[in-house]
Amino acid sequence: MNNGALTRTGTPPRAEVRAVFPKLVFVEGDDLYRDMLTRIGRAGSSISLETYIFHDDALGRRFVRALMERAEQGVQVRLLVDALGSMGIFSRRTEREMRRTGVEVRRFHRWQWRDPLRYNRRYHRKLLVVDGRVAYVGGFNIHAESSRLVSGTARWRDTHVRFEGALAREAQDQFDIFWHRRWKEHRALGLPANDVLISNHNAYARRRLRYFIDDLMETPAGRLWVSTPYFVPDRRMQQRLVDAAQRGADVRLLVPNKNDIRLARWAARAAYATLLQGGVRIFEYLPRMLHAKTIVADGEWVMVGTSNLDYRSFRHNYEINLVSTDPALCRQLENEFEGDLEESLEIRAGGWRDRPWIERLAEGIGWVARRWL
Repeated sequence: MNNGALTRTGTPPRAEVRAVFPKLVFVEGDDLYRDMLTRIGRAGSSISLETYIFHDDALGRRFVRALMERAEQGVQVRLLVDALGSMGIFSRRTEREMRRTGVEVRRFHRWQWRDPLRYNRRYHRKLLVVDGRVAYVGGFNIHAESSRLVSGTARWRDTHVRFEGALAREAQDQFDIFWHRRWKEHRALGLPANDVLISNHNAYARRRLRYFIDDLMETPAGRLWVSTPYFVPDRRMQQRLVDAAQRGADVRLLVPNKNDIRLARWAARAAYATLLQGGVRIFEYLPRMLHAKTIVADGEWVMVGTSNLDYRSFRHNYEINLVSTDPALCRQLENEFEGDLEESLEIRAGGWRDRPWIERLAEGIGWVARRWL
């Protein structure tokens, strides 16, 4: 893939090359949360935090205290959580407590009888921006399930990235779009092609995100390594993967063997036969819940963020992803992928054909419900 692919999104490749700030990859929740809390504690002007799940548990309380402390010191603190994702786990009592110290709290798309369909459009993004200078994006929510200190060996396996500079300022702008409800705003990609934050806040941006993913799938005969926790691909995505494999690319799909949504696991397995027959290699991660969402193409392009390869991310949820050509980031995410494969079971076409009929029935049920998972 080359920079020319970006013209498909409406932004032509640029001649100038922007300095690439070093990025830090987190695959352990405790390391990420410690770093985030340190940055929050040093904030001098603003903190913008958005997350699908904010759990008022042992881990979440650390963030509650840190955010309130900075708000009491005059820092602008804004917290945006998804109404459904945090329902029943982010209490009204905690919200009131935070508001009293000056933290601005909003719940995205609360249920409304006048507009019930909007409840299906969830705020799946996870983003933290501190002082407009440093930002974090990835799959980690704010909950104890991702902390080894709290959940032990059962903690979720996820991926997050920290970055600075112009990209962090762009992340602040992306947060402000939702905070100020400017979802219909058309935004051309204002950054050079080596680092781009891709949102899907309106129909145009949603198509643009899909084009980026399609472009990543059009890798030549090289490597296309995909990690996703909720794999419910439409026919178009299945064909993209098969086409890449038949061009001679090393296409590997990494999904969880243990999924927190059983129906999603059934729907994912309904697509296995087509992919295996087309030459795609499928691996199921065994130790724990895999929640990382990454794509690495030829070791030259990478996408990491909040989008799953499923109907909900493509059509319903609001997402945000980093697409980058940073060699160090590509190399590290490839290394993490290879490490995960060592703890995974490869699904073979022959054995898959011999699976019990009850499993085939479950897959059919999952596939019927695929658009709503």
